[in-house]
Amino acid sequence: MNNKENYNGFVHLHVHSEYSLLDGACRINRLVSKAAEMGQKAIAVTDHGVMYGAVDFYKAAVEAGIKPIIGCEIYVAPRTRFDREAKLDSHPYHLILLCKNKTGYQNLVKIVSRGYTEGFYSKPRADIELLKQYHEGLICLSACIAGEVPGKLLNGDYEGARKIALEYQEIFGEGNYYIEIQDHGIKEQKQILPLLCRLSRETGIPMVATNDVHYIEKEDAEVQNLLMCIQMKKTVFEPNPLKFQTDEFYLKSTDEMRELFTGIPEAVENTCKIAEKCNFEFEFDIIKLPKFHIDGVVNNTEYFKNLCFDGLKKKYGQSPPENALERMKYELSIIINMGYVDYYLIVWDFIKYARDHDIPVGPGRGSGAGSICAYCIGITSIDPLKYNLLFERFLNPERVSMPDFDIDFCVEGRQQVIDYVVGKYGKDKVSQIIAFDTLKARAAIKDTGRATGLPIKFRNDVSALVPKSVNITIAEALKTSPELKQLYDSDYSAHKLLDMSMKIEGMPRNDTVHAAGVLISGVPVTDIVPVKKSGDAVITQYTMSGLESLGLLKMDFLGLRNLTVIKHCSEDIRKAEPDFDISRIPTDDKAVFEMMSAGKTTGVFQFESAGMRRVLSQLVPESIEDLIAVVSLYRPGPSESIPKYINNKHNPDKITYKHPLLKNILDVTYGCIVYQEQVMEICRTLAGYSYGRADLVRRAMAKKKHDVMEKERHSFIYGDTDSEGKISCTGALANGVSEQTANKIFDEMSGFASYAFNKSHAAAYAYLAYQTAYLKCHYMKQYMSALMSSVLDNTDKLIEYAEECRFNGIAVLRPDINKSSAYFTSENDGIRYGLLAIKTLGLGVINEIIKERSLNGNYKSFHDFCKRTAQLSISKVSAEYLIKAGAFDGLGANRRQLMNNYEYLMESTADISRSNIEGQMGLFSSETGSAESDFQFPPEDEYRYADLLCFEKFATGMYISGHPCDPYKTALRLMRIADAKTISSNLSEGIYENGKAVSFLGAMDDITVRYTSAGKKMGFLNLQDISGSVSFTLFPETYAKYEKKLVYGNLIYITGKVSKKASYSDSLICDVLFDEQEFSDILSRKILCIKADSKHKADILSAAEIMKKYSGRHEVKFFLTDIKKYLKLKDDFRVSLENQMLSELNKIIKPDDIGLID
Repeated sequence: MNNKENYNGFVHLHVHSEYSLLDGACRINRLVSKAAEMGQKAIAVTDHGVMYGAVDFYKAAVEAGIKPIIGCEIYVAPRTRFDREAKLDSHPYHLILLCKNKTGYQNLVKIVSRGYTEGFYSKPRADIELLKQYHEGLICLSACIAGEVPGKLLNGDYEGARKIALEYQEIFGEGNYYIEIQDHGIKEQKQILPLLCRLSRETGIPMVATNDVHYIEKEDAEVQNLLMCIQMKKTVFEPNPLKFQTDEFYLKSTDEMRELFTGIPEAVENTCKIAEKCNFEFEFDIIKLPKFHIDGVVNNTEYFKNLCFDGLKKKYGQSPPENALERMKYELSIIINMGYVDYYLIVWDFIKYARDHDIPVGPGRGSGAGSICAYCIGITSIDPLKYNLLFERFLNPERVSMPDFDIDFCVEGRQQVIDYVVGKYGKDKVSQIIAFDTLKARAAIKDTGRATGLPIKFRNDVSALVPKSVNITIAEALKTSPELKQLYDSDYSAHKLLDMSMKIEGMPRNDTVHAAGVLISGVPVTDIVPVKKSGDAVITQYTMSGLESLGLLKMDFLGLRNLTVIKHCSEDIRKAEPDFDISRIPTDDKAVFEMMSAGKTTGVFQFESAGMRRVLSQLVPESIEDLIAVVSLYRPGPSESIPKYINNKHNPDKITYKHPLLKNILDVTYGCIVYQEQVMEICRTLAGYSYGRADLVRRAMAKKKHDVMEKERHSFIYGDTDSEGKISCTGALANGVSEQTANKIFDEMSGFASYAFNKSHAAAYAYLAYQTAYLKCHYMKQYMSALMSSVLDNTDKLIEYAEECRFNGIAVLRPDINKSSAYFTSENDGIRYGLLAIKTLGLGVINEIIKERSLNGNYKSFHDFCKRTAQLSISKVSAEYLIKAGAFDGLGANRRQLMNNYEYLMESTADISRSNIEGQMGLFSSETGSAESDFQFPPEDEYRYADLLCFEKFATGMYISGHPCDPYKTALRLMRIADAKTISSNLSEGIYENGKAVSFLGAMDDITVRYTSAGKKMGFLNLQDISGSVSFTLFPETYAKYEKKLVYGNLIYITGKVSKKASYSDSLICDVLFDEQEFSDILSRKILCIKADSKHKADILSAAEIMKKYSGRHEVKFFLTDIKKYLKLKDDFRVSLENQMLSELNKIIKPDDIGLID
């Protein structure tokens, strides 16, 4: 077969995919399928300066049955890649490079990588030096009119163009350099086409015809222009120099290209000749692990085996049980045979480094906790035998794929571990990994609306109608949001907006650095994959999945805040208990499970949400196994099984199994399928599958591969034989399971497999959660101080945790310049506020303040503080915030005195300090003693209590000494008004029904004012109580009515309702707003009502006696529940709503039976 027939007459060699970010509009899958539909047998992708899409493109092309050609349209610096003068170097030339073979690919990777790491100047730039160094194995095309040769022709420099063309031919070699011709109907292209033909004739350099493909169909020109406008932050109506002049930049057919270049048929034919030369193939699923080296070790396999067996004895005793020994031998055989010894050792080594350097490491993550070898050598901390975790879920001998240990580190030590890895393997062999932010549904709508000039309110309103589900598409939103569908069907602008948005939705918008991914290579990274610079970091141009498919070792070095909390808490505990070790705490502590069963899990890892607390209260967990199950079940999908799980736990006699063989598999989860491992166990026990094959079936079920599932259904029921006729699985029938029962079991597994959770991961995280619960239960002060220190940048969490402390009788003490550290610390009297939580203060200045205090004693006065810190560059603003936060309250002067004098004191002490430094201390200042004597503050009354609270809020983001709501706490409880934490949790979990009435009292924290399309103001009001904050929407009429009451720090009471409209995302709408005086008036008219049975006269009399001690303004009534009548006390008795009274009443009357009524 000749070349023309083989490639059907034409091959596209100049194509920009979606990875020419916000420029190319060719989605890779659609691109290759369209080329295949047109009968084209090969296609190239040549994105601008990058190779982001090379792996995905290659796979898609092979799957579509066409030949992939890997290439790039690089930028070439006018001078050298190191030159960066705006006038001379801002406009690099374009050049097309295509890979002929592996050498060509490696050289293209080098050129593209060094263009970024060495030549970046607004764009990644190569130069002639790089091209000469890395030309082998590459085919070069002279590029579009932005190329150097066409550029010189356009400027009338024919001889210059000829010289450059000959130079490129000399660099790449005869037959590897082509003069590229294009015709998109652009004047400049038509102008130079004859000159390019002449150049080809005179030099003998062959021509090649291309279309500069930026979109697939001709009508997609509009989409490509939209992307460019989004990139340029312009609208489609504004002049844009980068906009294409025609709509001819699409994927043309062979006939169209032949017709376009009728007079130059050889240029079209040469595309096939080039395609014939390009035969580079990626190697997939061939593991390319770096070689592990440790001094003194010659045989890594023997060293690994010794580590494992030594660890086995440490974990299970000098005579390990037979099942542990057999499990280790089994795992070792697979690890060794599959070639993963070095992988285990690499992970073991950097985890050992972390532990040796006191950097906390997580107990495990993902399926790796299922390996007994990993457990015994210290990679994980979860006993896989104790929790019945399966090794094959991690490393399947019947599926060749890289195992994947994802490791959690303390956030403070994570980078130190990465630095160790870089040092061990070499800077050129370790790289961070790229990720891409894509145009998700809402972003696509907003960007499209902005670029098409639609009003901001309109595009925001449309985008807000897309439900806030993870990864939801616009098409899915149109099915699930009736409001969006109605708007789409009734409004032309919305219809067009959504249609256009769907065309760009899902495309990569920009590249970023993967949060945790690190590539470790046995050779320099740029020998195998292209890299780029992102800030100071060098990152791969291929994503995690691409690197993994190429057999490269990528690791997730994750930073987990909770490990840092545990570390700091343990350090604090060891001040009093030097031998405390979190790894040695009992895992069956009754008090811990009682605390969790009571739902007191604020601050406990994985169990903080209101929904999770409700589940714990209903479940009443008694073991870590229960926690593992809750972690697994409390997710969309399997959460429907929670009631069954809870009911079966409390009623074991009601548990049923479809077959007795299921009992030993499902008894740990009370008859429910919860884990992926259970699906594997069922396949093995009932149908005789190997664990490896069972894992393949689980994966097929999870991905809903129906053809595979139906084949496996037959094998599951009836058994199967291999290619040699040997029985590979016996089938359920052979094990005494009826066909009907086997089908039911298979259906249940299939239905749940997509939701079933990885037990190894759940076990590791449940154990970590238990550790945090243990610390909270037994060392609450130390734990909460460490926890609050970990969320300094999250005011809402700080407020929530501070309230949790107060609820449990632990005082949160104001910051104190003589007692506070940078972070929150535990003291005898409570938890001391950290200075770093005060706004404007940096860690460096704080450390200097503390250092001075440590060296020379406590600060005796504010003046003393100013003198001793004069050289620390503490700004006046920082001093103001310290004063307002109360940090100087213990130094004699009140906050008003400090506020009225701090600027003078800081200025005068700074002047004296400068004079001392310069040796200019004068006689006058010495005589007056101003440098030594303490400043005497003029007498002034302190600010009002409410003002002091506002100061604290201003300086720290939260109220410390108290809260404006404090006088009303008892009344709010009796009115059944939920706090901010509860409301926020219910909103986020969608618990409230649409229109649900909600009332709330809080201090005004902030308001965002927006203007409607009619020019009217509306507001988004943020109110804060002691537990957190909530936001209410005030529509124009409501906003106008109450605008004058919206004053920062003032107490506001709102009655409103829940809106579950997608456009407001389960928000709160304000109906009526009251200021503090109005709320107080409302409260004064409330009646304290106590429910009681008329027969319980003693309780009624006792309650009356208690209330007589708390005389006040509220009328009291008893509601006699048995006879449905009210009873009013004599003498018009009235009470004050005090917490102490309520506590006394609750000893005889249930809290739910006491409340305020109108």
